[in-house]
Amino acid sequence: MNVYTLATLLLAYLFGSIPAGVLIARAYGVNLREVGSGNIGATNVLRALGWGPAIVVFLFDMFKGGIAVWIARTLGIEGWLLGGVALAAVLGHNFSVFLGFKGGKGVATSLGTVLFLDPAVALFGLVVAAVVILLTRYVSAGSLTGTFSGLAYAVATGRSGWELATLFAIVALVYWTHRENIVRLQQGRERRLGEKAEKRTRYP
Repeated sequence: MNVYTLATLLLAYLFGSIPAGVLIARAYGVNLREVGSGNIGATNVLRALGWGPAIVVFLFDMFKGGIAVWIARTLGIEGWLLGGVALAAVLGHNFSVFLGFKGGKGVATSLGTVLFLDPAVALFGLVVAAVVILLTRYVSAGSLTGTFSGLAYAVATGRSGWELATLFAIVALVYWTHRENIVRLQQGRERRLGEKAEKRTRYP
């Protein structure tokens, strides 16, 4: 791996590491990691702060992944390295250097990277996710179903090997970060969309 490749992947990781949820919640005097699920993503922001801040966090997390891919493509990066850039941005969100290598579950950032990699795959998965969330009010169920459906669509339509490998890695990460949600879904203990956070911790 040459210096140029390493620098590209590192910058994508750092861009993905920006913890929008934590920063916006802090502006409201809330420690997001001590509220509700403790997750730094838009769903937990919704529980703690409402729809406005949650939408801002979702869009920021989505486009930080997408913009990383867009910048890489603008620089002429394609193929396996472009897939690496997308994956690095998601890893940055999930294991942020600014949060002691902890982070969120990567759904919005994954959506953004795939949207800029392959819009058709992203939109197919997004539609499936939206339908599941509307029917069940489980964001986690929609996220899991949507990401898997996007991968299945990519396989069925014969996407390139590097893209399929990237999508498989992203889906695997989403399922890994949702492993506790999967258990709660199986046990009927998962929170539904719209339920309030249990606690707020204010900074002094």
